[in-house]
Amino acid sequence: MTDPFVKPEELTAAEAIAAIGEELDMFDDWMERYEFIIGMGRKLPPFPDEWANDAHRVPGCQSRVWMEAVLRDGSLYFAGLSDAAIVSGLIALLLRVYSGRPPEEILATDPVFLKDLGLLEALSTNRGNGIASMARKVREVAALQRAG
Repeated sequence: MTDPFVKPEELTAAEAIAAIGEELDMFDDWMERYEFIIGMGRKLPPFPDEWANDAHRVPGCQSRVWMEAVLRDGSLYFAGLSDAAIVSGLIALLLRVYSGRPPEEILATDPVFLKDLGLLEALSTNRGNGIASMARKVREVAALQRAG
């Protein structure tokens, strides 16, 4: 079975945010950016079917979203999937920033970057709330790991 957890491409969350910002800046309009984000979602590692259940569902998302996390060598790795292409892309974007990082770094990385990148304004209110719910979920898991 392929490892479903996203491996970091950049050394830090801050570098991942900067890289995503540069990639999005290459496009002239939001339609092109959406295509890019959808493409990111298509590159997510395969999510195990048995995890697409209520126990893994992220509340507060209009589309169905599932996530799972595992602690390996002091870093949290996340897997995710949605039944909507754009939302899978947003999961990929979030996990590129947060997956494979220590809980302290996840908690120190405010999801305000979603606003700074212009994503929240470009998305419908429901999608914006959904990505905020996903970011909250990631940070809750990190807080629990740090406390545990």
